[in-house]
Amino acid sequence: APPPDGPCASEVLLYAWVFTLLCEELRQGCFTGRRALAQRVRAYLQDPWNQFDLTALGLFLLGAVCRMFPRTYASGRTVLCLDFMVFTLRLIHIFAVNKQLGPKMIIVGKMMKDVFLFLFFLAVWLVAYGVTTEGLLHPSDQRLAWIFRRVFYRPYLQIFGQIPLDEIDGLMCQCTRTGGWRVDECARPQCTSECGGGDEECARPWCTSICRELAGEHASYTFAKVQGNSDTYWKSQRYSLILEYHNRPALAPPFIIISHVIAAPQILVPPCLLFTCLPFPSPFPRTPGSPARDLPPEQDARLLTWEAVQKENHLVALGRQKRDSDTERLRRTSQK
Repeated sequence: APPPDGPCASEVLLYAWVFTLLCEELRQGCFTGRRALAQRVRAYLQDPWNQFDLTALGLFLLGAVCRMFPRTYASGRTVLCLDFMVFTLRLIHIFAVNKQLGPKMIIVGKMMKDVFLFLFFLAVWLVAYGVTTEGLLHPSDQRLAWIFRRVFYRPYLQIFGQIPLDEIDGLMCQCTRTGGWRVDECARPQCTSECGGGDEECARPWCTSICRELAGEHASYTFAKVQGNSDTYWKSQRYSLILEYHNRPALAPPFIIISHVIAAPQILVPPCLLFTCLPFPSPFPRTPGSPARDLPPEQDARLLTWEAVQKENHLVALGRQKRDSDTERLRRTSQK
């Protein structure tokens, strides 16, 4: 309920539940591992699913704050509805366990990146076509909001077959010789030009036959490329998921707050101040033998040298294998 009634019991329970999720994200980003804090936060933010979690929690906090004030109460409901969509999309991560659906997540992610790059290419055509059509069909309209709506929204709808036949047919009898316009029952100014229909007929086949086909072919190429290595992608996803849940507390939200309370003295209090060991094991297992992301300069140089030696050995082995192959022997025999 809006102020001054305050939140109901179910809303308070939801706030407490999300608070436990926030505590878990803080633990993962700031208190996991033995590296410096900046390195831990940087590694945490590099994971796209952690970015999803932070976005969802940030939207929830914004919506909760908006619901505390009467003027922004309705806006808070809108923000929370968007936040529910983000939380629901976050559940896609559970499909990484499945051998068939796991690689499909990689395909969808790569396709989304391809679509964003393709939209930049498509936006150039939308602006060029939209501005030209607006200048030909509505030369005297001074309403800025309507102009921007037709410039961007009209060509976007025409990609999917939404064609305004009344403007294509002309309606020249409705226009004045001084460049004015009439306003119809839908409050849309109409004063078409003879070139407007021709511009639409030339641009529409180019858009439908080239832009849409190009996007479809690129999506098919991405699907085939990832599907060929689906087993490798699935094993990598499964390993990352197992490693993530291995380092997590055993309890699930909202009961995970119990693990946080138990581990708080071990995390926040220095070991020298703990006079006796705690009578229970830490709910956050440490992995001292886990691989390091950043090495000292000396170890980094030794690692680079070792990688260079192994690369040369691998290339020599490949060359020897190629020389001993039947195809290479047949080629040498034919040359002699």
